[in-house]
Amino acid sequence: MKRKLTTAICVAGMMVSIAACGGGGSGSSDTGADTEELTVWLTVDAQNNWPELVKAADAAVTEKHPGIKIKHEYYGWPDKNAKLDAVLATDKAPDVVEMGNTEMLAYMVKGAFAPVDPAKFDNAGAWLDGLKASVTYEGKTYGVPYYAGGRVANWRKDLFAEAGVKSTPKTYDELTAALDKVQKKQGDKFNAWYQPTRDWYAAMSFVYDAGGSIAVESGGEWKANLSSPESIKGLEEFKNVVDTYMHGDKTKDESDRYIVYGQGKSGMIFAPAWEGATAAVKENDKTGKLAGNVENFVMPGPSGKNLPVFLGGSDLAVPVKSDAQTVAAEWINAFTGSSGQKVLMEKGNLPNNKTDLATLKSDPATAVPATAAESNWFVPMAPGWGQVEKAQILQTMLQSIGTGKQSVEEAAKEADAAIDKVINNA
Repeated sequence: MKRKLTTAICVAGMMVSIAACGGGGSGSSDTGADTEELTVWLTVDAQNNWPELVKAADAAVTEKHPGIKIKHEYYGWPDKNAKLDAVLATDKAPDVVEMGNTEMLAYMVKGAFAPVDPAKFDNAGAWLDGLKASVTYEGKTYGVPYYAGGRVANWRKDLFAEAGVKSTPKTYDELTAALDKVQKKQGDKFNAWYQPTRDWYAAMSFVYDAGGSIAVESGGEWKANLSSPESIKGLEEFKNVVDTYMHGDKTKDESDRYIVYGQGKSGMIFAPAWEGATAAVKENDKTGKLAGNVENFVMPGPSGKNLPVFLGGSDLAVPVKSDAQTVAAEWINAFTGSSGQKVLMEKGNLPNNKTDLATLKSDPATAVPATAAESNWFVPMAPGWGQVEKAQILQTMLQSIGTGKQSVEEAAKEADAAIDKVINNA
């Protein structure tokens, strides 16, 4: 599930207000231990898909704090941050808020969330690396991972079978050999692998697989790393994929990939695990052939290992202005703890920790996304990362590479220069 980073999280007055608030943090004091009311903000995902988990967390807290009133507000992803920014500028902040994991950084940098003590949360020692990174800033923890979502490969079994390929690939060589067969059989205008050029989540998976990275930190300073030999190697392979198998518009992003897949214009995609199934539902499947005919598999990488995937998902945080930080932390643990993770897994989500993730690998229905998520990467937790995303530096670089406007080396050096200008600026 894609979460877009909101970088300009508030006006200057709001930031002054937050900074002046102080607050010991739910991990370092008993702030609000005797509160009579708790306000929890979640997205409609919880309201629509696992309301029983919300009720269970409420029940656990009310049992410990008889008489407490728990209020819930639900919001959609597009309008969430604007609403949160507005309320954080007042003295009526909620006590628990759900955040997309890439949204956390800008708020942590600005001091909007209270630090929490990981020791007070179930499975904290086994949180998935990408999720743990999303709630950590300058050595402190400012949130709790809620659930995860990874990326997998998905292909049409019928097209590959017609080309003589009967099983999913286990190596990158097997993958490219299969794609070559489909490309030859379907013709030059077909996308054996529909890989949108501006999809930086996919491109950076190749970069990290090659041992590169977006940026590196040393002595408290971040420096862009896309023009390193390792990163260049990954970008070169991404370009090879786009040049060889992607014959559509080289200026597109991934926002409508599942729609294109449903139109029958592609044999394979590399995408969040839900996209293949969504392309196959009746309203999206324009071929009438996708239902029961699309198959997820773990994406092999050129390195010989599974391709590392960007790990998306949600976190829960406690605003620094909350007057009920202790109880807020208790509610979060009840919601995201061991019993909560079981509910979330039953609903098709990946858990927030490696222990539960391992149990999903033995179930054929969940083995692919669980295995894929074991190898993951996350964005640089640098103070200016929000500005990098806002400026779409990576997307611009990839479009230049994909369209041939610049060589890989030229585009990477230009992107590095642009990143270095902003990545250390909060």
